[in-house]
Amino acid sequence: MTALLFLIPVALGMGLLGLGTFLWALRTGQFDDPSGAAERILHDEDRPL
Repeated sequence: MTALLFLIPVALGMGLLGLGTFLWALRTGQFDDPSGAAERILHDEDRPL
């Protein structure tokens, strides 16, 4: 029973931290162009010597 008194606030704190990080990523534009990075790796920009 005493373990639950410790684990429940820790779990809630970690959940709030994750939610805060997700909301920060949304505000700073981390998810604006999800397909751009995936397609960028397919383009060959190297020039032969």
